[in-house]
Amino acid sequence: MSEAFPDIPKIQFEGPKSKNALSFKHYNADEVVAGKKMRDHFRFGVAYWHAMRNTLSDPFGGGTSQKPWDDGTDSIANAQKRAHVCFEFMEKLGIDYYCFHDRDVAPEGKSLSESNQIFDAVADTLEELQKATGKKLLWGTACLFANPRYNQGAATSPNANVFAYGAAQVKKALEVTHRLGGEGYTFWGGREGYSTLWNTDLKREMDHLAAFLHMAVDHKKKIGFKGPFYIEPKPREPSTHQYDSDSAACLNFLRQYDLLEHFKLNIETNHATLAGHSMRHELEVALAAGALGSIDANTGDELIGWDTDQFPTNIYLTTNIMLVLLKMGGFTTGGLNFDAKVRRESFEPVDLFHAHIGGMDAFARGLKIAASIVEDGRLEALLKQRYSTFDSGIGAQIEKGEVGFAELEAYTLKNGEPVIGSGRQEMLENLINEFI
Repeated sequence: MSEAFPDIPKIQFEGPKSKNALSFKHYNADEVVAGKKMRDHFRFGVAYWHAMRNTLSDPFGGGTSQKPWDDGTDSIANAQKRAHVCFEFMEKLGIDYYCFHDRDVAPEGKSLSESNQIFDAVADTLEELQKATGKKLLWGTACLFANPRYNQGAATSPNANVFAYGAAQVKKALEVTHRLGGEGYTFWGGREGYSTLWNTDLKREMDHLAAFLHMAVDHKKKIGFKGPFYIEPKPREPSTHQYDSDSAACLNFLRQYDLLEHFKLNIETNHATLAGHSMRHELEVALAAGALGSIDANTGDELIGWDTDQFPTNIYLTTNIMLVLLKMGGFTTGGLNFDAKVRRESFEPVDLFHAHIGGMDAFARGLKIAASIVEDGRLEALLKQRYSTFDSGIGAQIEKGEVGFAELEAYTLKNGEPVIGSGRQEMLENLINEFI
């Protein structure tokens, strides 16, 4: 088929002095930073649902997006054409991965059987394109929130037949993800929550959600899928409360239902904002539990009360994210998936390129800054000094569990009032600004 973006060349790194809007100023895929190529630090992914499917509608108006390659039908041929466009887009941007919901890549049929047949037909095309280009599937997932049958949830629906339909849909999505060599599989409970507790048996719904996930684990083992499962936290919208509300809640749920060994978290900045947390907080909570798996790279607007899914351009944000990733040692199977859309007024195909270039450059800057902070060592030294009383003496005994309240009372009676030091918050903020 003919090119979808004939006037757009492959995006090249031209350096920070370039005035070419269709070039990278900071992202140089093969440049080595902190012992690893940039492309390997980030493992950037294109979000199929935004880049290829989002019409740019909002609560106050219809879609504006121009996609001249899309004839607007739900035909298999149109879905296959769209897959070719996505791979051309990735090739010109130099992005190695993509992510999808099942209903993004393949339209839903009149029955589950027909939907599965359509999905298989489009998966044939995706498999051919992956083999031809070397592009990979970062993770797949099932859309258990858009169809009206899921208006009261899927795994947490009060209707057992809906639960069964959702399970069948996940079964197929997991099998296709496995077939395409997906490196992980994500669960996002867009409607796994409640609008009001008056009609909700919360305990029963959470039990059902856990049972659903255990079934998924069993099927994963049955088909030999080796990638991790991810849960993506989000506190609300569209529900009043979603059971996967933030990192801590997800981890508590996984521990409570004996699922923690099978799941990691996929963290999104927008969702952290809606939860009243910073992205750094959500990442640190997941990292502390050994459960940070992947990241949806976007940002929100704190002046707007919903999930705006904007591209990340804030250098403080990307620096904070990369500091955590460097601390973790980098991704294994996860990556930075651009779960972000262009603004409604940015409706031309070229705007998709501008948006991804900006996000990739922002993360390249964040990586370089974070690596410089780590190499400099002052931040780590100040952090180590702040907790130094736990490195020896009574502090070391506390951490080893060698003392209790009685011993600590005796210690305090002998040593008197503690002498504490300043937290140096302003100094540390100034230190970070030196690098940014």
